[in-house]
Amino acid sequence: MVAADAACGSCGRLVTRRERTRDAVAGTESETLRRIQESYGTWAPLYDWFARVTASVGGVRAGCVAALDLDPGATVVEFGCGPGVNLAALRRAVGPDGRVVGVDVTGPMLERAQARIDRRGWQNVSLVRADATAPPITSADGVLATFVTSLFADPYAVVSRWCDLADGVAVANFAPRGSPIANAALDAFVRLNGRLFDVESDDALALLEERTTRSQRALVDCMDTVTTRTHVFGTITVTAGRRDRSHRGGT
Repeated sequence: MVAADAACGSCGRLVTRRERTRDAVAGTESETLRRIQESYGTWAPLYDWFARVTASVGGVRAGCVAALDLDPGATVVEFGCGPGVNLAALRRAVGPDGRVVGVDVTGPMLERAQARIDRRGWQNVSLVRADATAPPITSADGVLATFVTSLFADPYAVVSRWCDLADGVAVANFAPRGSPIANAALDAFVRLNGRLFDVESDDALALLEERTTRSQRALVDCMDTVTTRTHVFGTITVTAGRRDRSHRGGT
């Protein structure tokens, strides 16, 4: 049963099925989910380290949070939160009266994110183990996803669902063809992790480019205004869509 969570007092809009690091995945696992869980579960320590040391490179993460234009007291959900590197920036954006919810399908990633929350004593940050393609929430003020949509076979459908949940949605993606050096590294990474990205084509970059384009198209089709900014010499794009709040009929 889906019910509104009243524990957050004056926080922004959020309706959720689960609290903290609870499992909302049982019974819904697919081959894609297992692939993501196994790959990211294995690489969780390395990913955590890499995400921390590159957190401020090129202004990508700061740009993502700024693109959401969150108000103090708002509720923001991050799909594919991983080890929780973005949580601090999101928490600063919504303030002590706001709320941050991290969603990820991989247990080891969430364990690291929870340890980060516990170390810092954040009372308004919570985690949910769930599949981003079947969101465990029905409403929030903002949604963020960084380097996640390239994992989905149908990113257009997934991002469209996110647009139904919030007034603002921001997605960060790798931008194939942005830089020859970056292209070579990205192509090698995708091929080495072919099972994770479900790559069957000989042109891995074309697949990523297609998925990036489809996620951006969902924002264009579903939101009233859309902006796209590039970072790190054009290798990363941050695309954000916002809905005119009057379209929600005052909800």
